[in-house]
Amino acid sequence: MAGGGGGGGGGGGHAPPPKQDELQPHPAKDQLPNIAYCITSPPPWPEAILLGFQHYLVMLGTTVLIPSSLVPQMGGGNEEKAKVIQTLLFVAGLNTLCQTLFGTRLPAVIGGSFSFVPTTISIVLAGRYSDIVNPQERFEKIMRGIQGALIVASTLQIVIGFSGLWRNVTRFLSPLSAVPLVALSGFGLYELGFPVLARCIEIGLPQLIALVIFSQYIPHIIRSEKHVFDRFAVIFSVVLVWIYAHLLTVGGAYKHTGTKTQASCRTDRAGIIGAAPWIRVPYPFQWGAPTFDAGEAFAMMAASFVALVESTGGFIAVSRYASATPMPPTILSRGVGWQGVGILFSGIFGTGTGSSVSVENAGLLALTRVGSRRVVQISAGFMIFFSILGMLFMVFSLSSFHPINIC
Repeated sequence: MAGGGGGGGGGGGHAPPPKQDELQPHPAKDQLPNIAYCITSPPPWPEAILLGFQHYLVMLGTTVLIPSSLVPQMGGGNEEKAKVIQTLLFVAGLNTLCQTLFGTRLPAVIGGSFSFVPTTISIVLAGRYSDIVNPQERFEKIMRGIQGALIVASTLQIVIGFSGLWRNVTRFLSPLSAVPLVALSGFGLYELGFPVLARCIEIGLPQLIALVIFSQYIPHIIRSEKHVFDRFAVIFSVVLVWIYAHLLTVGGAYKHTGTKTQASCRTDRAGIIGAAPWIRVPYPFQWGAPTFDAGEAFAMMAASFVALVESTGGFIAVSRYASATPMPPTILSRGVGWQGVGILFSGIFGTGTGSSVSVENAGLLALTRVGSRRVVQISAGFMIFFSILGMLFMVFSLSSFHPINIC
């Protein structure tokens, strides 16, 4: 013991300065490892454009599915369905740009939300619209009622977000509470996505299998520094399965099947391509002046609160998948406020549903390991571009995505 002490004294009593390597900070434990491009480090422009287009493809599912299920119940036909899809896509691009520029500034896609669908259906089935015989008039009056409810409901998130009230709530969010919140946000899509896939299982299931193979197995078999297959797995799987679906259609596999099977599986049964205008810019109050009903507004505010909780989990997931530092509560609260503005835009333009963080696109960040903000802003540009060129959008999205059933 004494010898050990003497040795320490012989060294001058001071420990040698640490090496430079020892001064490096530990990696953040709540960030996703092996991120290729983080928020402020965009990939090269060609790759960024392809990745942005891939985000656009992923969010198309919700954009097409929600109006396709709601508009017929409202009394609208193919023309109204095409216009609502264009409007929802345009507003999604606008909201995504606002969120990435002024809100949380995370690479979060803000699209149509399923949380508002049950409330929207309750408005569709309201007694005050049941005596309207003309389908066109019924559609417009219901849409105007939905617009009024969304405009009122948007004030909930605007007030909670911009006033800082949500900041006080999120201070108590620990990993123990955030993980179930993020998980439930994703699991909530199960009951909406898989029944649609099951309508055409011979196309939907190969789509999922192809996506898993391209993203999880081929990168380990064909090793490359450019990460082509795992980074663009969605594009590869969509192209491959659409060719397969088109071959089934041309080969007559669905000639003697039921109407629902043909509508879900065939590549030539979109029905609304011819109804879409070539060029159309969605504009505020295109369906007429909104109408307001207290019961509908309170019901929509409840749906807005559900979307608020889901989006909180979505923001946390996006922050981790983009390799961002943990969000301060003030930033998260500001993002919620801008999401409220997004719901206000949904009510003003008439999308038929509110908006929230797209969980599908958050998952795509983890799949590609690319969390660049520029990529998501490029995808917002695709949304706005294709929403204006209506015929081109319908030909591409419905002819390509309708039979795949990933949406």
